[in-house]
Parts: sequence; structure tokens; C-alpha cells
Amino acid sequence: MYMAKVIFLPASDAFKATMLSDMSVMPAVELGNYTLTIELDELKPEVREIARKELRETPEVTEDSIKKLRALLQEETDFHLPLDNDVWLTRFLRPTKFYPESARDLIKRYYGFKQKHASIYDGLLPSKERNIFQQNILTVQPNRDQLGRRILIIELGKKWKTDQVTLDEVFKGCVLFLEAAMLEPETQICGAIVIFDMDGLSLSQTTKFTPSFAARIVDWLQDSVPLRIKNIHIVNQPYIFKVVFALFKPFLREKLRSRIIFHGTDRKSLHKHIDPKCLPECYGGTLNLLRIDGSQWLELLEKCDDEFKAINSYGYRKKVAQ
Repeated sequence: MYMAKVIFLPASDAFKATMLSDMSVMPAVELGNYTLTIELDELKPEVREIARKELRETPEVTEDSIKKLRALLQEETDFHLPLDNDVWLTRFLRPTKFYPESARDLIKRYYGFKQKHASIYDGLLPSKERNIFQQNILTVQPNRDQLGRRILIIELGKKWKTDQVTLDEVFKGCVLFLEAAMLEPETQICGAIVIFDMDGLSLSQTTKFTPSFAARIVDWLQDSVPLRIKNIHIVNQPYIFKVVFALFKPFLREKLRSRIIFHGTDRKSLHKHIDPKCLPECYGGTLNLLRIDGSQWLELLEKCDDEFKAINSYGYRKKVAQ
């Protein structure tokens, strides 16, 4: 096993070009042979091939789609957006397979969701959400899976102390992680998967879930996240989890429903989708790495506060009261 430590690297030109803010350092977590940071390196040939096959991404299509998307957004006068930033526009073109009209519609849903749930998004910064990271409920693996996808693990059973952290805080933590993932070209192309570990879920915990919370989560995942969420894996769920899932089912459309896979404690079932080499021992894997804990994630993400401020500065223009 290895000790994890947070390090700070000089910001590369690629890093600076991708950021909306002026960040001079690139935070990272060093863990043995892995360095977890916002990955902005040149795309590997196999990732470029995925982009070509699955997203229609070629230099010609990219250039044309950026030009058309910029023109479409210039007609949307209610927005304040970084339209001169090709990298930012590409973040929305990739999940919509470089169809400009679809990308414009995704941007409108993305910012419309933020506007609708302003109580969650206003001033959302890692430095203001220390509690969720300190609870160690959320983590992102330092490695990707065999298909290049980011792996987010959410543990809402034994680790979840409902008197210390709310579901809204869990949601904010997920938003912060996925906003960071959205910056990465490889994640934009390959997507992300989520593992919900429900080991130890209690009856009292299930009462914290409400239909309104379920509707918000499903609305976010189905229509408002500019990221390819490829699968949601439910593991270690007790029988009582059926009560929770029943709240979500009415809001699920077939596409997302088909991507939710229940495994219980059957590790062979999980391994049909995620190679054991990419998973820690607790999920039957052979990955010999310590889990990055919340304090390390917090230290890393707090160094990105300025970037999250920049992200928060765009969207629908706030109406001035008459």
C-alpha cells in the first residue's frame, strides 16, 4: 500500500488553456504510481478513436460544430457565457456527439437546472462544503476503468451519519466532483461510472429520501449533466433499498433505467462490467491502492476554488429588480 499526499505542480499551458480562471498551480494527489489530478494531457490514440467512432469527432467536424454552436448561442441573449473559449464549447459538444443544436439545448438545460436549484448552486465552492468531504462518503478512484471512464464511489450506508450530513450536501459534493470531471477531455469522451455502495443502509436512513429529492437527482442525471454517465452500479444493497428505489422509478426514462445495474454482493456480476484490476479489494478487485480520503480531496479541490467561482459566474443573466 502507498501513502497518499497532495502535491502542487506548475500549471501547464494545456491546463491554463482549459481553465476559465487564472490558476498558477495544478493540484494533484500522489498515490504510488498514480497521480490524480485534472488530466489535460494530449489524448491517447485509443481515446481519439473512441471519439471518432462514438462522437463523430474529427478536426473538421469539431471546427464546424464550434462555429455553429457559437452562432446559435449568440442568439441566446439571456445568457452570459465564455463564447470565445473553444475548449468550453467542446465540453458540451462531446456529450451531444457534435450536433450544435443538441449542444445548445444541453447548455440551456444545464443552466436552467442551476437556476431552478439556485439554493444548491449559488456560491457552491469546495471550501464551503468541507463537511461532505470530511465524512468520507464520496471518493473518485485515482485510476480509470478498462474503458477509460472515471469511477465515482458513493457510500450511503454505514458511513452516512444522517445527523451530520444531509442528502443536499451529498448532492453538492457530487456536483463538485462532476464539474471537475467535465474539465477533462478523456472523461468528456469516455464518460464516468458511479458505484452506489448501500452496505448497511438502515430504515431510518431511507426516511431521508423524498420524492422531490429523487426527482431532482433524476432530472440532473437524465437531462442536465454535460457528461456521459455510462452506468450506475448498485452494490451491497439490503432489501430495504427497494423502498428508496421506488421513489426514483417514476422519474426514470428507459435510457437511464437501462444503465442502472443491481449487483448486491455478487462480485462476479460487477466484474462483468468493471475489470477487477480497476477495483479495490472491497469490491473483489486486485487494485493495490489506498483509497484517497476526504481530507486529501478537500485539499485538492480547495485549490480549485477560483475555477469553481469562474464556472459559477456564467449562466442565465440575473434579472434586476425594477
